[in-house]
Amino acid sequence: MPELASLLPIVAIALIFWLLIVRPASRRQKEVARLQSGLDTGDKVMLSAGIYGVITAATDDRVHVQIADGVVVEVARAAVAAVDRIDASDDASGSDDPTAPPTAGEA
Repeated sequence: MPELASLLPIVAIALIFWLLIVRPASRRQKEVARLQSGLDTGDKVMLSAGIYGVITAATDDRVHVQIADGVVVEVARAAVAAVDRIDASDDASGSDDPTAPPTAGEA
């Protein structure tokens, strides 16, 4: 019985490590994989390098991202860090940026 009592702190440390480190990392990894597998044409994305653009085409392991007018880069799906899908329910003003200055008719 004393042998089991001496192992109790080690088991407790392992359990705490799993709860605080391994489990959240696994969840994050699954979420990123789900995000990258669901990429579609027209999605606004941020690449892991911090570049923003719109997906113009997608293949199995690569996506084409338009980062400026006439500038399309081909990157690996794994390079996509975040997606901002455009919904049809967005406001009709066409401005997604709340910090943008008002246009002539909005003042």
